[in-house]
Amino acid sequence: MTEAEFKGLAAQGFNRVPLLAETFADLETPLSLYLKLANRSNTYLLESVVGGERFGRYSFIGLAAPVRLRAVGSLVTVMHGDAVTEKSQAADPLEFVRQFLSRYRVAELPGLPRFCGGLVGYFGYDVVRWIEPRLSGGWLKPDPVGCPDMLLLVSEELAVIDNLSGKLYLVVYADPAKPRAWQDAQARLRELLGALRLPLSPPSETRDAETEVASSFDADTFRAAVGRAIRYVHDGDIM
Repeated sequence: MTEAEFKGLAAQGFNRVPLLAETFADLETPLSLYLKLANRSNTYLLESVVGGERFGRYSFIGLAAPVRLRAVGSLVTVMHGDAVTEKSQAADPLEFVRQFLSRYRVAELPGLPRFCGGLVGYFGYDVVRWIEPRLSGGWLKPDPVGCPDMLLLVSEELAVIDNLSGKLYLVVYADPAKPRAWQDAQARLRELLGALRLPLSPPSETRDAETEVASSFDADTFRAAVGRAIRYVHDGDIM
């Protein structure tokens, strides 16, 4: 895409324009590309197996996403890196997500893979409370794991492998409102292409610090629990 074409799309009101670099995957695998380009927090590796397909044509590698949405109960937080930039005690967090997504006007260009970024993440089991009125509330139950009920990455840099053609697409989204947006996106694509030519770094051989192992059962309580289970088996209550 030329700078003139980029400015033309910006003039149409798009606030995100994808810039693309195309090359061949050659001997790279989805995992090796992930390790070279995205081996850190807030990244992902997805395969495009759909329905009864046995062969996933596309592999999607999301590079580190600085912006993400996080929800715990009805509290939705927008984060840029480690900084909280927006909080909302949303009556409907899913509606907040829809409104957040509507802030982006993304230019759709021919030739791009069928998935090229956007919101990527997960919705946890308790999200059903946002959907089913009879289950509303109940968010104050203990959460020993500490996982948010929703976590979505704003994926604006990614690599896509077409496993059928052997092609690799690098996609970087640019915000035309920023100065030198086109030049910076082109420089970022060149940086990613350069990273592909580097060898994989060997895994670190440093050992994690030793931690103490603590059991939630003492020996007597464990033996008693096993004894009860054996009795239940004998009585036919469990199998």
